[in-house]
Amino acid sequence: MSGRATRATAAVDRLKKRSGNNRYSMSRTGSGHYFLSEGAGEPPLCAPLELDDFVAFVNGIAPAAPKRVSKLDVAFEKQLVKKAP
Repeated sequence: MSGRATRATAAVDRLKKRSGNNRYSMSRTGSGHYFLSEGAGEPPLCAPLELDDFVAFVNGIAPAAPKRVSKLDVAFEKQLVKKAP
């Protein structure tokens, strides 16, 4: 599997986790474009897109989980601000 397909597949896997819908399916056209559907045999949710556009489309469907920030991260950020000239 190429790096391009891996990046697209990873985006679809993240979407499945975020949305809770394991039926999402990615397909690739002969020209190397990608499209998403809600299941095998379902109509596509987007026109065939280039890799970067496809990943952006998939990431925009379900919101990303907020990043976890520990107390140590917050304290470190405060120290960086204090030491700036």
